[in-house]
Amino acid sequence: MKISAVVITHNEENNILACLESIRWVDEIIVVDTHSTDKTVELARAFGAKVYQETAWDGFGPQKNKAMQYANGDWILSIDADERITPKLAKEIIEQIKIHSEVEGILVPRLSSYCGKFLKHGGWWPDYVLRLCRKGQGVFSDDLVHEKLLVSGATIKLKNHIIHYSFENFEQVLGKIDKYSSLGARQLVLRGKTYGLGAALLHALSTFLRTYLLKAGFLDGQYGLMLAISNAEGTYYKYLKVMLLQKPDK
Repeated sequence: MKISAVVITHNEENNILACLESIRWVDEIIVVDTHSTDKTVELARAFGAKVYQETAWDGFGPQKNKAMQYANGDWILSIDADERITPKLAKEIIEQIKIHSEVEGILVPRLSSYCGKFLKHGGWWPDYVLRLCRKGQGVFSDDLVHEKLLVSGATIKLKNHIIHYSFENFEQVLGKIDKYSSLGARQLVLRGKTYGLGAALLHALSTFLRTYLLKAGFLDGQYGLMLAISNAEGTYYKYLKVMLLQKPDK
């Protein structure tokens, strides 16, 4: 069984080599880049990846679907540039693909860091994500952000985890809050949703309570509180931006 790994990129020169090194064991590496102005493309090509440059950006989901179309393997592994496959996970993936001939998708637990701290609560662990599928049996949702890989057949869960360096510092937190809230707002508007300021406040409060209390984010100490606040902030901005996008001049 041949395995292809696909990565979509935009200005990921600080991440791309470590990411590609963690998937060196696969049979084929596909990198689909959109308008990088740094050394991402140069580094990926030097590593030996097959690099394709796309001029259009239609969102994370559509872009990952484009990447999967370039893959030739029997199985496709989708990984983000800020994620790493550990040697134990690589070994488990290879073993499970050989064992489970009936499976079409594989879920992997993901361990994510927030400003240098790996969190085990607040909904961040084990955070199972569907990242492997048989070629032709999986497709990403067309979401602009927070896309999901979808398969119709049987799936299994693995034990070993992906390492996710989601937020290296607080500047990155603020940048992603702005970027993802804008994409999320556009997505809601395209679906015909309308919200006011009250809805933005209520959704933000609900997000904070769910992250910090219901999902026990408080057990991660001050970092758990920081995560709950930034999650609430991102939710507030998303619904607030929906309200602003509804104005006639937007």
